[in-house]
Amino acid sequence: MNRVSRLLATVVALSLTAPTAFAATLLQAGRLIDSVGDKPRLAVTVVVEGDRIQAVEEGYRAPGPSDTVIDLKDCTLTAGWWDMHVHVTSEYNAGSVLRGFQENEADVALEGAMYAERTLRAGFTSVRDLGSAFGSAVALRNAVDRGYVPGPRIYASGRTISTVGGHGDPTNGWAAQLVVTPPGPVEGVISGPVEAAAAVRQRYKEGADTIKITATGGVLSLAKNSQNAQFTEEEVRAVVSTAHDYGFKVAAHAHGADGLKRAVRGGVDSIEHGTLMDDEGMRLMRERGTHYVPTLSAGQWVFDRAQQPGFFPEIIRPKALVVGPQIARTFAKAYQAGVPIMFGTDTGVSAHGDNAQEFALMVANGMPMLAVIKAATIVPAKFMGEDQRFGTVEAGKIADLVAVQGDPTVDAKAMMQVRLVMKGGVIYRQ
Repeated sequence: MNRVSRLLATVVALSLTAPTAFAATLLQAGRLIDSVGDKPRLAVTVVVEGDRIQAVEEGYRAPGPSDTVIDLKDCTLTAGWWDMHVHVTSEYNAGSVLRGFQENEADVALEGAMYAERTLRAGFTSVRDLGSAFGSAVALRNAVDRGYVPGPRIYASGRTISTVGGHGDPTNGWAAQLVVTPPGPVEGVISGPVEAAAAVRQRYKEGADTIKITATGGVLSLAKNSQNAQFTEEEVRAVVSTAHDYGFKVAAHAHGADGLKRAVRGGVDSIEHGTLMDDEGMRLMRERGTHYVPTLSAGQWVFDRAQQPGFFPEIIRPKALVVGPQIARTFAKAYQAGVPIMFGTDTGVSAHGDNAQEFALMVANGMPMLAVIKAATIVPAKFMGEDQRFGTVEAGKIADLVAVQGDPTVDAKAMMQVRLVMKGGVIYRQ
């Protein structure tokens, strides 16, 4: 063996026996709320390599020569947050009714990219989008997944499924001569169980991840009633059975008690808003494990804007004045009754980037902060079947992490003081 061969053999032997030193990012947190235990952990190092959490260690680990240290000793670290009710490609304002006739698909898509980045920087690494036009949320999901634009992981429903004239019928309030072809299942507007099933299959064809129906009237549609039931139980069952065939969860927008109970009995997986939920509705949801997404932020936002003359069309304003305050009262009662609760804001009604205001509203209405954080982390991750990858701060999980200034168990507003956002091991805000 010549000298060169001996040298190569030595190098190979050393490479097989010597430990490999990988560069790690060490997040040294003064406080960790890991969504596993029932109390914060103090003085913890979370070790991230690549896109994974490699270890969660007590104390502050001394860095190796190639490690990066992020000092969060005055912060609280949590798993990345989920917002289970957003509309990430739109945002309501005083001109929204008119803008529906002015904006093209490209306008909506570009606005969505802006809103997605705001959402991620606010600490929300995963969102469930429950209604978008032009397939925009599905396209935005794909763009985020491919790394074209920064944003949260998006689980998109595509177009909402509504009944003819119901909350979600895009032609509500239009002059008859503008409705050249009445919308049908392709547009998400149905009448009867057969069309209900067809609308679900259309969402599958378009690449949706989940399904949303409008089981009752709504606040922001150009229609008088926000409370009436708008699906029969048979129509709900047709949606749910078809959706479950395709592996979809079904979310039901519901303000009124009767439509809410029809939706729960029909098998939906979550109720959105739940404004006038009664004791029977709470019992049904608790017994069937139907999750409740209260969207207190949207209730507060529409109530506040209804105080401004001219902000809403007059057909909307009375509904906003009633629904807004009632959502908070219902949430407080539902939490005490043991209804399963997930964090969700209906952002897109309120402004993107302000999603974290929901934490303080939930705490103010009786839910402890540690329970609220679980409702924004492990609870939705389990609901979506993603808890093996997300939802807690544990070794082996994807490194979706958020740090906030201070202690949110003492001051809920700390959740709006975001210091760091990491998604998949990549830092998007520091």
